[in-house]
Amino acid sequence: MISERSRNAMRELRHRRLRRDLSGTSERPRLAVFRSLKHIYAQVVDDESGRTLVAASTLEKSIKEAMKSTGDQEAAKAVGKQIAEKALAKGITAVVFDRGGHIYHGRVKALAEAAREAGLKF
Repeated sequence: MISERSRNAMRELRHRRLRRDLSGTSERPRLAVFRSLKHIYAQVVDDESGRTLVAASTLEKSIKEAMKSTGDQEAAKAVGKQIAEKALAKGITAVVFDRGGHIYHGRVKALAEAAREAGLKF
């Protein structure tokens, strides 16, 4: 029954459903977001070659030291800004946004908006 599935199992179902149609190419890679209770992670992935081109998370020293908490929207904004800066430095200007089955709200939204403000197009 659906009511007996855990919250994470339902998120994984949504993520699989999204990933059926969502794929990153070399011209427009996928910006994948994963969040846990304490941290948020972002990667720019080329699914055709199976490679992670750029990655950023709240575990990185520069972000971790600057933030009071690594599990809030301010930390997500910092990760979004950093992933955009790293992607632009590698010549990546446009991406496909993969929210990882999470709703577009809170930390996921903060990361996406910060990446857009820093220059990524999606």
